[in-house]
Parts: sequence; structure tokens; C-alpha cells
Amino acid sequence: MFGRNILRTTALVGTLAFAMSAAQAEALRFWTTEEQPARLAKQEAMAKAFTEKTGIEVNVIPVTEKDMGTRATAAYAAGDLPDVIYHPLIHVLPWAEAGVIDTDAATEVIEDLEEGTFASGALNMAALPDGYAAVPVDGWTQMIVYRKDLFDAAGLEAPNTYASILAALEKLHNPPEQFGFVAATKIDESFMSQLLEHVLLANGATPVDENGFKDFDEKKLAEALTFYKALAKASPLGDLYWKQSRELYFAGKAAMIIWSPFILDELAGLRDSAPPTINGDPTSKELAGKTGVVTTLSGPSNKTGAAWGDIRYFSITNDADTEAAQQFVEYSMNDGYLATLSIAPEGKFPVRRGNAEDKEAFIKGWATLPVGVDRKAPLTELYPAETITQIVEGLDTASRWGVKEGQLSLASKILNSMAINRYTREFIDDELSAEEAVTKINQELAKIK
Repeated sequence: MFGRNILRTTALVGTLAFAMSAAQAEALRFWTTEEQPARLAKQEAMAKAFTEKTGIEVNVIPVTEKDMGTRATAAYAAGDLPDVIYHPLIHVLPWAEAGVIDTDAATEVIEDLEEGTFASGALNMAALPDGYAAVPVDGWTQMIVYRKDLFDAAGLEAPNTYASILAALEKLHNPPEQFGFVAATKIDESFMSQLLEHVLLANGATPVDENGFKDFDEKKLAEALTFYKALAKASPLGDLYWKQSRELYFAGKAAMIIWSPFILDELAGLRDSAPPTINGDPTSKELAGKTGVVTTLSGPSNKTGAAWGDIRYFSITNDADTEAAQQFVEYSMNDGYLATLSIAPEGKFPVRRGNAEDKEAFIKGWATLPVGVDRKAPLTELYPAETITQIVEGLDTASRWGVKEGQLSLASKILNSMAINRYTREFIDDELSAEEAVTKINQELAKIK
């Protein structure tokens, strides 16, 4: 009897401790930029599943992405931050430096989940000297989308280097029936800025270091601009941006384009607003079956190459109920991870590949999640395994100007100035030499503070 009473007392204490913990955490607040109704509903369902498992309630609070910075700053000043925030890369290091987020708590979560299960590029963009500022959740990398059937027929290598792309242009550029590429040339479109950053990153060309702006390396920038000019010369005339590149590729009139992964479901005829027109059936999967993708591109001065990545993170704030917040983040990255990715699988690649039992568990699960708008199908039914592998592996080399240097804000100003776009277009139009374009770009960017 005595032993049984001890067991009962121990169980009662444990139950009370759990109940007290749940009560303390019932106000757990989660800010998310995924505010569209369907996506919000999925997050609320995941939060409910977490509550059922742990007893900790979560209030899911949508915040418009463009307002996230000002909302967080105001809440920090008022001592009223939420417990967990899902947010874009741009806030990670600034919030860490300002003391908005608890970097030790994030580092503990990553260590508990095992660092080796995360994509290295996603971790590197949140890296601190003694840990990580935030927990990478999902992301996507810009892709070179290409006609693999035409490459195979011509005996061409995959377009993952400047040299292999130039070789493909030689064989596949045959206008007006088929253009070798559709490069962005409309200078006031952020699409051109994004493509240029990708191409310049691939050759190791960057305009920032730890101290702020630095002149582009003349050789690296000239090589990258010369390559981009070749892409533009193998494109149709005019001011081109994402619209023409998608339309021409969908019509079977382009061998290569650069696009985000949000094109994947459209390529397979799953979205009525953007159907493939390569044949008479707008729901056809023919073009998807003929398509390959490349995420990591390398130039002659950067053999390892780079991928342009957009990564999203969970931050645990310094006002958080830390242990409950950590539990929620760990659940969202483990038991609830496929639910997290299912919010929009075509643009939420798994930055955590697997777990202790299966190093690729989440890649396998993600590939079976349905994508599409008007019709649904898993990526495994649309693309071969090698394409899915390519899509995910880009997160290992994902990068952006200014991240590791702590100069992401300055890099954003540089891109938004459109100066690189303007002088690249003048070089494309033969109004400047490569050397003149390099000089003008460096002179113009040096004025940005």
C-alpha cells in the first residue's frame, strides 16, 4: 500500500506540473506571414494538433509581411512580443543584433533536432559565432528550368555552369522557332534584379563585405555581365520579365529560363490561369515530363557555385515562454513538419531533410504532398526523382548578398536602386563596354548608404 501511495502521489504531482505548465503557456502567441485564409487554416489545424499533444494552446496571429519589421519593433519596445514568429530571412540577423530574439533558444532547438538534418545553406544564413539566430523552416531556390529532352537529344550537359549554358545556346538557339534563353531585360522590374543577383552570386561577385559597400571585383563582375549579355542576345527583343519567360517556355519556344519553383505546378497543367500551351491541352503534363531543373549555378571564378535562396525562419523572442515556444517549434519541425510544408509545398522545400530514423524522411514525405490550384497532384507524379533531388539540394548552397557579412539591408538597397540593371542593359545594348559597365556600377553603388 505504501509503495502504491507513493506512485499515486508522484503521478498526481506530475499531472499538476503538466497542468500548470499548460496553463502558463495557454497564451502562447505565434505570428505568421502566411495570412491567406487557406494557409492560415492549415496553421491553425497544426496548432490544434500541437495543443492536443502537449496541452499548450497556441494563438495563430497573421501579420502582413511588409508590416512585420515595424510590428516587431513596436512590440519589442512595449515588452509585448509574441512567443514565436515565422518570418523571412531579412529580419534574422538584425533582430538578433537588436536583442529581439532569443538566439540561445533557437540554437538549442537546432541542436535537439540535430544540425546535420538541416540544409547547410539555410543554417549558414542564420549562423552566429556561437550558434544560430533562428531555426530555418522552409525555403525555395531559384531554378534554371530547361528542356531536358532537347539537351539529351543534343548530347548537352545539364546547364549548371556558365560554360554549359553557353554551349547549349550554340546548339539550341534557333529563333523565331526557339530561343536559347529568355533573360530579364526590363530594368525597373525586381525580376531582373533577382536574376542578376543569382548570376553574379554564381561567379562569386558581391558588392558588400563586413564593413559595408565594396567595389565589385572587376574580373568577376565582367565575366558575369558578359555571360548575362550572352543570355540576353539569345532572347527575344524587347523589355522582358517573368511574364514573357513563362509564356515562351510554356509554348515550347524557349530552351531555358530562370524562374522560381512556383512554376512547377503550372508546368504540369494544374493551374488554369497559367496553362502550358505547348500542345492543345492546357491540362497536359507533357511539358513537365520534358523539363529538368538546376538550382546551383557556377561561374569560372567560383567553381563551387551558388543558389539564390529565399529561406523562412522560426524565431523565439526574448519575451517568450521559452520552453513552451521551443516545444512548439520542435513539434512544427518534427511531428508536424509535413503539415508545415503542406501549406504550399511547391514553394516550401524541406530545409530539414529527415530525422534520426530516416535521414530523408521529410524529403520523401514532402514529395508526396499535393501541389496545384485547380487540380492537385504530388510532385512524385509530375517529375522524376532526380529532378526532386535537384530542387532540394539547392538549399545546401543557398545564399544572398550581405547575409554572412551582416549587410543584408545594404544589399537590398543596392538591388532596389536598379543601378546594376540599368548599366547591364546599356552593356547588353552595346552602349557600354564590359569595363565601362563595371566602372559605372561601382561608382553608382558607392553612393548608396
